[in-house]
Amino acid sequence: MFYRECGQFKSGYAADQAIFPILQDKIAMGVLLAVAFLVVPFVATEYWLGSILIPFLILSLAAIGLNILTGYAGQLSLGSAAFMAVGAFAAYNFALRLPMLPLVVDFILAGVVAAAVGILFGLPSLRIKGFYLAVATLAAQFFITWGLTRFGWFSNNSASGVITAPRIMMFGYELTSASSRYLLTLSIVAVFALLAKNMVRSQIGRAWMAIRDMDIAAEVIGIKMLHTKLLAFAVSSFYCGVAGALWAFLYLGTVDAQAFDLNRSFEILFMIIIGGVGSILGSFLGAAFIVLLPIFLNVVAGLFGSSLHADTASHFEVMIFGALIIFFLIVEPHGLARLWQITKEKLRLWPFPH
Repeated sequence: MFYRECGQFKSGYAADQAIFPILQDKIAMGVLLAVAFLVVPFVATEYWLGSILIPFLILSLAAIGLNILTGYAGQLSLGSAAFMAVGAFAAYNFALRLPMLPLVVDFILAGVVAAAVGILFGLPSLRIKGFYLAVATLAAQFFITWGLTRFGWFSNNSASGVITAPRIMMFGYELTSASSRYLLTLSIVAVFALLAKNMVRSQIGRAWMAIRDMDIAAEVIGIKMLHTKLLAFAVSSFYCGVAGALWAFLYLGTVDAQAFDLNRSFEILFMIIIGGVGSILGSFLGAAFIVLLPIFLNVVAGLFGSSLHADTASHFEVMIFGALIIFFLIVEPHGLARLWQITKEKLRLWPFPH
């Protein structure tokens, strides 16, 4: 009874096309952001901020990037982690060789470099699609990882190939605490999530979905395949590149190319499958599930004491991931986001059955 739109009238196209057309959704989002910005940094512990919330936000950003390419444009990719690696190493080199640039500018330029690389590896999408395109992006995963390890210039000729993020300065202040790094990460992810939400609702977003549903029909009605597909690869790689820069600078601090291996790409793919393909909200839900599931399994393992070994719990984690992916692909292909949408539709009618 509290989640109703009765009496909320739309007097124009802008109100009808709003991201949150129902007042209750606007209030809920405002409360959520207020809690995330004003309450969590002062309540959460260093462990929760630095080891759970920051990677959750960064992986959500990477999942949004893959969701734009796979969920909205219909182009299957297995190289998301490679573009994260490009962003991480690009941000490191910008910070090292151009120290006068602000940190946020380094992150944006790192995303631009990743977008350029994404366009290069997106060229095969003009001729192939489906699993053949997935193999082409898989080649990007191996080639980029090899290149970043093979050529020492990218890691400033480090003997181990490891890069270490410099001091993180914002407005003359050094960000050393987990809460400050969390707030910066949250601000960047919130801005890019809003941009992605508006992008997929725009003309280019509708062109992506037209190509996803039927590329031949989309080309017949005048959508340019070259421009639209490469733009999807560029935007997706840009988001993954920024996520990689945040992963290196604000989360780990010290990384190498192997931190962005194929397992990371599959992890991001699992996020959008479980969270919801073609949904910005699903990217956050999938990332939350992937990050929190190991913690939940550790708690369950602790209840059994020493009878459940760590390797057994790790195997259970992989089995649960696989079972959930099969479940969502068969029962609910749109993932957790669709379940949340169904719940909202039920609340709009409750307590009436229809």
